[in-house]
Amino acid sequence: MAQPKSPLDQLQEHLRQSQLLGSISSALYYDQNTVMPAAGAEWRGDQLALLASQLHERQSSPAYADLVEAAEAELEASTPAAVRRNLQLLRLELNRQRCLDPQLVAQIAQAQSRGNAIWQEARRRSDFSIFAPALESLIGLRREQATQLAAAEAQHRSPWEILAQPFEPDVSKERLQQLFAPLQAELPVLLQQAAATQVSPLPELPEALQENLCTELLNSWGYDPAYCQRSRSAHPFSCTVGPQDFRITTRVVPDQPLSAFLATAHEWGHSLYEQGLPRTGNHYFPWPLGEATSMGVHESQSLFWECRVGRSRAFAERWHPRFCAGLGSGGGSGVGSGSDPWGGAHGFWRGLNPLRPGLIRVEADELSYCLHIVLRFELELALLEQDMPVAELPQQWNQRMQKLLGIQPQTDAEGCLQDIHWAEGLFGYFPSYALGHLISAQLAETMEQELGGQGAIEAAIAAGKESSLRDWLASRVYPLGRSVNAEELVEQVSGQRLSAAAFLRYLRNKLERLQADT
Repeated sequence: MAQPKSPLDQLQEHLRQSQLLGSISSALYYDQNTVMPAAGAEWRGDQLALLASQLHERQSSPAYADLVEAAEAELEASTPAAVRRNLQLLRLELNRQRCLDPQLVAQIAQAQSRGNAIWQEARRRSDFSIFAPALESLIGLRREQATQLAAAEAQHRSPWEILAQPFEPDVSKERLQQLFAPLQAELPVLLQQAAATQVSPLPELPEALQENLCTELLNSWGYDPAYCQRSRSAHPFSCTVGPQDFRITTRVVPDQPLSAFLATAHEWGHSLYEQGLPRTGNHYFPWPLGEATSMGVHESQSLFWECRVGRSRAFAERWHPRFCAGLGSGGGSGVGSGSDPWGGAHGFWRGLNPLRPGLIRVEADELSYCLHIVLRFELELALLEQDMPVAELPQQWNQRMQKLLGIQPQTDAEGCLQDIHWAEGLFGYFPSYALGHLISAQLAETMEQELGGQGAIEAAIAAGKESSLRDWLASRVYPLGRSVNAEELVEQVSGQRLSAAAFLRYLRNKLERLQADT
């Protein structure tokens, strides 16, 4: 007779079934944003709402609570730390899920799908008034969600902080403001210094050429079509459908010829992190320890590949001939006048690093990017906690962008309608993007120290050995999963508490080098 399964084994099987449900939802989301016809939005909303309700029921049912309790009851002094951490995380999420009204869960899923569809139309027509009622509904639903979740919090957190926990565990407004203050003080100064930097021309790159270059980049960085898929969407993103099913999307942007290439590097960085997370062993998949540490850490990985690698001088020198060849020239120092629109590899590097404040966050240079995030952080707090009317969002957006970046959008599409996140009620998400820059810079300094000292990253890129950088991340960052939060990961890897210092050092150095030959 077969031995009855232990509580941990039963719990693992329950989690695997929950992962299957969640992955179905991810597949539907990917489809919705890539190939689903617009008329399918209402039915897709019903599908996602049904799955969300079923997943919530599995994560909050008495039977599931009994499984967690039974597993906790078997804890002993000799129980591995990984088991203890998994159960701690499961208990935290169980307490949160049991606070939520199932009807609210379904309403949020429907509102997200509806908001996504309405946002796409409003953005296409550059008319915020089309989207405003959907946003107002999402804000109301998320406020109610925060109210319900407050009972599960071990300490007092504001509504915004509660909504931010799934993205950035243990984050607080106070800590973010502490980390952002040096950026708000120094980035405008650096932007002013950068104004003297020569701006390289942005030639028209045919869409087919952009697609080919993106494919070539992915292939050079280990893209395997047996496990990965790239598609087109209105907003680039990365999506994991299963333990061996990784998707990314990109887009070709008119008048932004390098956008698709850099977005591909960015989203592939996300995917590499997902592919590198611990997926094997009794304590990882489908357990919490096999999941991403936080969205800030996730973003640090995408920004590493986009900025530290893809925007580096060494990378520009290697890829400049390929871009020139695609435009019908041979590249290199012998290129004749007019055949190389960048005037050499240094000009191409400047093209990859325009260092000019722009209106669109995902196209922003490294100097201004974090100010885009400060703008959204401040507006989220105003909408969720300071009773700012939704109707004032376009005006407030424009005024605050003028104050932070010295520019103003002329249309809603290039202003408050540019991001998909609020269309899905993802309040609390944006600060992770800025945290990603800080984390990436601090981890990169440690990587250089351990790979040979200053310049080691550029040397690896120049030699075409980016795989050595991936290997370092795979050994030092990816395996940590959710064993720690973001700040703990940074301190464990770098030996120092997270700060803006490494990021600002990186920016000052890059600006100095870009201007050296101007």
